[in-house]
Amino acid sequence: MNPRLPYVLLVGAAVIIFILSCMLLSRGGRSPSCESQPRAEEKTGSMSQSLVFADLTAEEMSQVVRYLQGHLGVPLVDASRAKPSDNCIASVDLQVPAKAEVLRFLDGGGARPPREALAVLYFGKQPEPNISEYVVGPLPGPAYHRDVTVQKYGGKVPYHRRPALRSEYEQLRAFLETKAFAAAPTFLQEVLEYDGTNVAFQSTVPHGFKSGDRVTWFVLFQNVSGFFVHPVGLEVLVDHSSLDMSQWAVSRVFYNGQYYRDMVQLESAYVQGRISVEKVRKAPWDGDFSSMRPRAAAVAQFPVQLEPQGPRYSVRNNQVLFQGWSFAFGMSVSTGLRLFDIRHKGERVAYEIGVQEALSVYGSNCPGGMSTRYMDGSFGLGRYASPLVRGLDCPYLATYVDTHSLSDSLRPKKRKASLCIFEQNLGSPLRRHYSNLEALYYGGLVNSALVIRSIVTVGNYDYVWDFIFYQNGALEGKVQATGYPSSSFLHGDGLRYGNRLWEHTLGTIHTHFVNYKVDLDVGGVKNSLVAHDMAFEMTRAPWSPEQQIERPRLTKKVLDTEDQAAFRLHSKMPRYIYFAANSKNKWGHQRGYRIQISSFAGDHIPEASSMERAISWARYQLAVTRRKEEEPTSTSIYNQNDPWTPTVAFADFINNETITNEDLVAWITAGFLHIPHSEDIPNTVTVGNSVGFLLRPYNYYDMDPSIYSHDGVFFTSEQDFTACKINPLACLPKTASCLPSFPPFSYDGFQNMSRL
Repeated sequence: MNPRLPYVLLVGAAVIIFILSCMLLSRGGRSPSCESQPRAEEKTGSMSQSLVFADLTAEEMSQVVRYLQGHLGVPLVDASRAKPSDNCIASVDLQVPAKAEVLRFLDGGGARPPREALAVLYFGKQPEPNISEYVVGPLPGPAYHRDVTVQKYGGKVPYHRRPALRSEYEQLRAFLETKAFAAAPTFLQEVLEYDGTNVAFQSTVPHGFKSGDRVTWFVLFQNVSGFFVHPVGLEVLVDHSSLDMSQWAVSRVFYNGQYYRDMVQLESAYVQGRISVEKVRKAPWDGDFSSMRPRAAAVAQFPVQLEPQGPRYSVRNNQVLFQGWSFAFGMSVSTGLRLFDIRHKGERVAYEIGVQEALSVYGSNCPGGMSTRYMDGSFGLGRYASPLVRGLDCPYLATYVDTHSLSDSLRPKKRKASLCIFEQNLGSPLRRHYSNLEALYYGGLVNSALVIRSIVTVGNYDYVWDFIFYQNGALEGKVQATGYPSSSFLHGDGLRYGNRLWEHTLGTIHTHFVNYKVDLDVGGVKNSLVAHDMAFEMTRAPWSPEQQIERPRLTKKVLDTEDQAAFRLHSKMPRYIYFAANSKNKWGHQRGYRIQISSFAGDHIPEASSMERAISWARYQLAVTRRKEEEPTSTSIYNQNDPWTPTVAFADFINNETITNEDLVAWITAGFLHIPHSEDIPNTVTVGNSVGFLLRPYNYYDMDPSIYSHDGVFFTSEQDFTACKINPLACLPKTASCLPSFPPFSYDGFQNMSRL
């Protein structure tokens, strides 16, 4: 026996004991996993009723496609490869039933409305090409279709108004690369070092200056990360109005402040040395200054939001329950996130709330920038909903929901985790008071609210769309803007139109306008619009008549007509304006919900403009109209490409009809002016770029309903405020000492366009 063996065994045993001790100590010091508490279901009616508003499933979309392929009697080409001269299905979405039918079903025990789809079709292979819309139903086994185009728009929709398919942009890119650029090889090689891959394009809209035009400026950038701020100075105008792609042609070229007839003339001028060349330094693939790559190493992990006993809300199908709130949600392919049947304490306060349009109007001394007026609904605020990054776009433990859409293809696409729902502690009290006079006590309520969020990326901009539900019965609609600013090539008097962001980059001035539809039903469908404000009155002091007092008094006015209820963008509006019910609260006041707008919008485009009627909703910060089924939206996806003859002109909604004791809709516009500045590099932050509106109860309740919240805190100087029964915050160190179960991080955004 080796005499050293016992010592080796003893040392080995000591090491094992030490390791086990460390493991036990480590395990003993580790917080246990949080255990979710059973959630109390709120009594808000059958949860299956919300399915009347549910988005189409992928299978339902496929059923609609198969039905249309077999029943229209014309060949339908897959939109992903369709030419302008083909017939194709552009999109399929839910056809929301008429409000009267839905209310009979929800409130009156009536039959469930038939489930139907709305299909938009492009008929390019017709003697008279046109856009047609069909309602297809009933789902899931469609047996009929009806053309609703004339009913909705008063006639057929001209083909030139169609939103461009992705395939058309791909065809335009191919035209530029293979035909247009072939006419200027020397210029492209020597000035841009063009190799067929190092150029990115950004197109502009609208397409021209009059109805029927389909001519588009394409602005060229270096094809690097964040290319939107890497202009090279070349812009090309392409006429693609013909359905025969062989007839497409370059109709104008712009380079570094000068215009040319076409690429041939540009090449000739360059070869002859008649061009002022401003060669842009080649950027690395990551974009250098435009790269989103962090410039500092990670140190401590940022704070995260925990739910010690699991979420306090529930999501089933398309319905959400939270505290006293319940609502149904959906995602329109064109307008994005929308809510239906919004109730508080079991009573409906709104039938529908959703985004209508996001508009940007640009200025520049380059043709692409100065002619850009983006109406993002035509591109699709739902179609471009981004997959959300867990822990960054939304809290890590939020509930993530997949959505489906069908556009530009015959097959539906799934966007994983493109909608999130979470409760958020806003880090401030909803209300509080510390009494240090007479009685000594503290009372307060944490401001914890439910958020439903979608983030949409349309080209260079990202829009964070939130609807927020507070415990006092208030509801907020909010949008935050981020992403990259659009830019022009800096030349000449460019600084009249923005700020210099980099060597050749002009951050171009532009406006953002967002329009919401808010169909409030306060205490019932029939409401009136009432304005409260203040005015100073002069009076003699009753106890000292020789003295005057200026005292503020309440002013009241019922706004009887649509004209009275249409408030121009920068005009004075009553500070308190609310939808009033036919019922009263305990104190004899009409129950109401107040509309409060948060906006710092720029100026609206002059009404003398030939295209203004297409965006006439932006004339008003608030307009209230009688609700009509034939006025479902404030705009149309067809307005973008023919704003000179708008398919829907919101200004026509306002015709002085009475709005007293009627079913009313509020159309709210919020916005901001953006003058890009150096801090918009690498890209724009959300801080300060947030606008929206609040809906707040105004004499709707007899007292603040949040007093019944389980989150309330109250203790006096005579109580033991460390006792859990008296103060639930005292239990927080114990209650929240557990570790939540974090699901593994995953992201499906780079498979965003994959098909099912």
